[in-house]
Amino acid sequence: MSAQNTTWNFKLLSHHELDGFGNVGEGIAQQKTKDGRYILWMAHENKPKAFTAVDVTDPRKPKLIAQADLPGTNMRSNSCAVVGDMLAVAYQAYTPGQKPVGLELYDISTPESPKRISFFDASGPYSRGVHQLWFVDGKYIHMSAGAADFRPHDQRDDQIYRILDVQNPSQPVEVGRWWLPGTSIDEEPIKRHPKASDSGFRAHNTNVYPDRPDRAYLGYLDGGVITLDISDLSRPKMVSRWDNSPPFNGFTHTVLPLFKRDLLIVTDEAVKLDGSDLPKLIWVVDNRDETNLVPIATFPIMAYPAPTLDATGRQKDRIGAHNLHENTPGSWFSDQIILGAFFGAGLRAYDIANPFQPVEIGHFIPAPSAKSPTGCISLNDVFVDDRGVVFVTDRHAAGVYALEMNF
Repeated sequence: MSAQNTTWNFKLLSHHELDGFGNVGEGIAQQKTKDGRYILWMAHENKPKAFTAVDVTDPRKPKLIAQADLPGTNMRSNSCAVVGDMLAVAYQAYTPGQKPVGLELYDISTPESPKRISFFDASGPYSRGVHQLWFVDGKYIHMSAGAADFRPHDQRDDQIYRILDVQNPSQPVEVGRWWLPGTSIDEEPIKRHPKASDSGFRAHNTNVYPDRPDRAYLGYLDGGVITLDISDLSRPKMVSRWDNSPPFNGFTHTVLPLFKRDLLIVTDEAVKLDGSDLPKLIWVVDNRDETNLVPIATFPIMAYPAPTLDATGRQKDRIGAHNLHENTPGSWFSDQIILGAFFGAGLRAYDIANPFQPVEIGHFIPAPSAKSPTGCISLNDVFVDDRGVVFVTDRHAAGVYALEMNF
């Protein structure tokens, strides 16, 4: 199998490079308009654009209908979410203390003309703003963010779990927050991971589902998997923590609960361009006793393509686990088929009917964009809508692909 431009059990429906701004981040959300259209909203990995909207009512003929610039330089949007006719967009700086960073809400009742509703400021001396947000119920936004009044022991621990009430979207209000004990300057410092694999103890994904509105499932990077009791939003409490590093190299990214099966699907993000942090895996974790999480399997990695190498023989870009389709309410749902974006290893699909032995059942690995800075693809995120159409994005320059599943 060649490393690029291969497909198995997926059919390409269309490809859109977003008018030259195809650097899409970890944010894909979909709006179903009152007149029956499907609008795909995407946050961008880096400047100059904040977000792009594409009409995918006919996924074979996507149409770009809106695009917005970032409010500042040296920043990115990276994450977004949609509920009804409201869009939430995250803003994160690369440098602590920079402004404006935080979260912006838009009225998208006319998708072609997004209108700003409000801005929630998350800036501060040690804050880089909002990295990720989760918004599915129209009431609360759960996010990984810095804060003006949060000072970490280590700058790498700068983003905590914050909860915003947006029921009055013109005035978002924080109603709760939580951080891993030992990361605040006001506490005894946490024991750190070995230096080579210490990327920070900070929140990343902050998933809360209508099935269990009293639970938040956090991917906390070097903090591992954290389950929180949020029955009292003002006082989140840790239920359990599972950390696989060491001996593995941390960076726990996504925690996808499969409630009827008492399972968690967990990804550890590959972050080193040269592959020095591999293997980065997708774990199947037994959640029957949520106070005692037990890993029971990992997804197979044997089918990954060979890496693209530079002139010295070093790997040029990331290959390994990253984002999953997260069964966002209103999207396609499966607790048996898992789809994930694997950077240079493309889009991958797995069947976990037997949770002890996941089986790969499909992949899509397109050729890289001519504009890719590394000459590689880097598929960053995946979303499947309620029609079963798969949308997968590239973090470099290739934009978005629409696919059909054939399994």
